[in-house]
Amino acid sequence: MIKNVFLLLLMSFLGFSPSFGQSSEMVKTGIEVLSENNFEMLKGKKVGLITNATGVNSDLVSTVDLIYNAPGVELTALYGPEHGVRGEFAAGDKVDTYVDEVTGVTVFSLYGATRKPTPEMLENVDVLVYDIQDIGVRSYTYISTMGLAMEAAAEHDLEFVVLDRPNPLGGEKVEGNIVEEGYISFVSQFPVPYIYGLTPGEVAKMINNEGWLKDGKKCKLTIVEMEGWKRDMTFDQTGLPWVPTSPHIPHEYSAYFYVATGIMGELGVFSEGVGYTLPFQVFAAEWIDERELAERMNALEIPGVIFRPTVFKPFYGRDQGKTLHGVQIHFNDYTKAHLMKLQFWFMQVHKEMYPDKNVFEMGKNRWSMFEKVTGTDQIRKLFSKNYKVSDIEEYLSKDTAAFIEKSSTYYLYN
Repeated sequence: MIKNVFLLLLMSFLGFSPSFGQSSEMVKTGIEVLSENNFEMLKGKKVGLITNATGVNSDLVSTVDLIYNAPGVELTALYGPEHGVRGEFAAGDKVDTYVDEVTGVTVFSLYGATRKPTPEMLENVDVLVYDIQDIGVRSYTYISTMGLAMEAAAEHDLEFVVLDRPNPLGGEKVEGNIVEEGYISFVSQFPVPYIYGLTPGEVAKMINNEGWLKDGKKCKLTIVEMEGWKRDMTFDQTGLPWVPTSPHIPHEYSAYFYVATGIMGELGVFSEGVGYTLPFQVFAAEWIDERELAERMNALEIPGVIFRPTVFKPFYGRDQGKTLHGVQIHFNDYTKAHLMKLQFWFMQVHKEMYPDKNVFEMGKNRWSMFEKVTGTDQIRKLFSKNYKVSDIEEYLSKDTAAFIEKSSTYYLYN
């Protein structure tokens, strides 16, 4: 009993409300289904594997090692996004071609100048396999990496296999506008909402069939589906271990907070907690009265969320050593909260408290990145007029119903 109380308090401090009454089911990811089938679909083929530290089975054995040691399968190339195939590089580190120390296989970087496998990188490959845990958010670049690799596969007549994994935001939550023409970028590569409610395999299927690859080409796509995953599942219900998808997404619930604060964070005006122990879990700045902010935010009665006043000093980053004041976000039911709107509710309340502070003027040199992640300049323009959430609500929801209808034809799971 004492242990459970301690765990509950710890999780509450981290901003996450666990559900001890819910039973977890063990979901089998694509790599585990492939393993159980003795890697039959890869036998006799030269395999290029696109993965990172999240590519593991339920026993935390790397997909790199599983495929390398699979009988009759030849692992000839590895491709890594940011952080490398085993997570051995820090955020932002430039990664050139190197050799994996464990397998001796060449690793090609897909982070930096080269984001799409080149012909030279594919010379000794029959099939490209993709196994990376995503977080279900458009601006998180793993689906961009996947799409560009699919494009390379289509151009070179290679098979492309996706080893599917859960969407930690579930398969039922969809939020935000679709990317507009002129705002396609590596953080908004495809015309999907900010939260798109699909697994990597479902995204790949949609990309392929909707003609979103260059020149409308299609690759020879195969999805190795999960077993046991349902659309209403949160990640903690899968029974799977969570490996940080990047340094500031340390927990399976970090994805909720990333959506709630990450767009605001692109302006560089407020702290969203990166540099402290609560990445993406706070709204804070040096000048804020944390108690008044918490009172005003809670007075909004936003479904599924409450706010706690907090004061902290970041250990690194832009605000290192500064004393910041603000609120910590606590979800009591993240499914009820419109995650994307939370940062705009905060900016609305902040404007009411500090009318002389014009956030978008303060962050003017960051407009480009803000618009890339929102997929438009309209959200900035509409919101910055009056700093009212009501001015952007219709825009944020204008595409969701149509997208759900279209994307549902690509569902692999109920």
